[in-house]
Amino acid sequence: MVSTIEWKDDKVLMLDQSRLPLEVIYIECADYLKVAEGIKKLWIRGAPAIGIAAAMGIALGAQDIKAGTTDDLSKKLEPVMDTLLATRPTAVNIKWAVERIKKFLAAQKNEQVSAVKQLLIDEARKILEEDIEINKAIGRWGAGFIRDGDTILTHCNAGSLATGGYGTATAPMLIAKDQGKRIQVIADETRPVLQGARLTAWELMQADIPVTLITDNTAGALMKKGVIDLAIVGTDRTTRNGDVANKIGTYSVAVFVQGARHPVLCGRAVKQLSILPWSPGSRYLSRNATLMRLPLFVVKELRL
Repeated sequence: MVSTIEWKDDKVLMLDQSRLPLEVIYIECADYLKVAEGIKKLWIRGAPAIGIAAAMGIALGAQDIKAGTTDDLSKKLEPVMDTLLATRPTAVNIKWAVERIKKFLAAQKNEQVSAVKQLLIDEARKILEEDIEINKAIGRWGAGFIRDGDTILTHCNAGSLATGGYGTATAPMLIAKDQGKRIQVIADETRPVLQGARLTAWELMQADIPVTLITDNTAGALMKKGVIDLAIVGTDRTTRNGDVANKIGTYSVAVFVQGARHPVLCGRAVKQLSILPWSPGSRYLSRNATLMRLPLFVVKELRL
C-alpha cells in the first residue's frame, strides 16, 4: 500500500503526487501553511486524503499557538481552519474534517491546553486510521463482485494516493488480489491532468497488479470486444438517490459498461454523501480565450 500522508516526528509527511511517476518525493510540512500549500498545489489530492491533510494541518497549527484555555485555543485556531478551507472551497472532506475537529475541541474544554494539543494530533491520526479501515471495508464488499480472471476498467485515481490508504476504487482490486483472484486492470489516462496515467497505473504497479494504460477514447472499443468485465470508479459526491459526481469521463465509462451489460461500481465513504436529494448537474470551467469547453466533473445517474 502506498503511503500518501503521515504524522512523523512532529511534522506531516506528504507524498508529492505532482512529481509522480518520475520522482517519489515526500515533503516535510512543519506548519499548517505548508500543508495548505500542498493541498493547493496538488501535492496531495483526492477527497479523503485532503480531509486527512486538513485535520493534520489543524493539529500542526495548534502546536505553535499560545493559549491559556481550550476556548482560547479554539478561537486562535479559527484562522488556521479558514486557511485550510480556502485551499479547496468545494472540497466536502475538508469541511467535514474541520467540523469534526471543532466538535472535538468543544468536548475538551475542561482539559489542559497542553493535553488538548496532543489530543489533536491523536485525533488527526485517528481520522487517517479510520479512513484506511473504511477503505478496507469497501474493498471487502467490492471484491465480491470480482471473479477470478476478470479485467477491470477504472477511471481517474481513487486509489491509495487519493485516500489514507487502500483507496476506494482500488480497494476491491487489492482485496481480490489478496484473495488469490487473478485480475488485470485497464486504467484510462484521464485527461486533462492524467491522474490515470500518472497515478493509478503507477500505484497498481507498486501493488504488483497487472495494469494496462489506455487513452480515454479507447474504453468503448475494448468494451465492444469483450475485453472488459466490469468498471470500478470513485466518487467525489453521492446524492441520496444514488447519483454520483465524479471526474469528467465517468459518465462515458458508465454508458459503455451499461451498453455491454456489465456492472459499474462506485466506492465512497459516508462523509462524501451529499445532502442534496437530486443531481447538481455538471460543473464546467469556461476558457473565454478559446472555443473550449473543459468539464471538470460530471454526474453519473443511478440508472447507469
